[in-house]
Amino acid sequence: MREALREAKSAYAEGETPVGAVVVHEERIIGRGHNQTERLKDPTAHAEIIAITAAASSLNSWRLIDSALYVTVEPCLMCAGAAMLARIPRVVFGARDPKFGAIRSLFEIGSDERLNHRFEVFEGLLENEARTLMRSFFRKKREEKDGSD
Repeated sequence: MREALREAKSAYAEGETPVGAVVVHEERIIGRGHNQTERLKDPTAHAEIIAITAAASSLNSWRLIDSALYVTVEPCLMCAGAAMLARIPRVVFGARDPKFGAIRSLFEIGSDERLNHRFEVFEGLLENEARTLMRSFFRKKREEKDGSD
């Protein structure tokens, strides 16, 4: 999770929403990413999608069995769906996202029995660090907006 936080800090430094993710397979990181939606002008350029894509490339397979996705903030619906479709068996996240979270907050994609794959969910790992980074980012954005009037 510390590596995911490092990715989130990179996003922050780039002016992106500070979310970072890594995919771990057999105790080594095979994919990493941080939000790049602003830079790439791509609504799908979330940390999890970038990390999952890199991991699939690393394994030369879209099935990321025996892997775990670590992400600083609870994945949104798109990213939770990508984890499910990639057959990732375990998702670990830091802070909940009450507005967009699709694993615990708004939906429970990982345990929905209507879907053909489910994954274990562990939450709260380095939660305070992830939440502090997000709050700092959005506070800074509000201050920039208020100062531009």
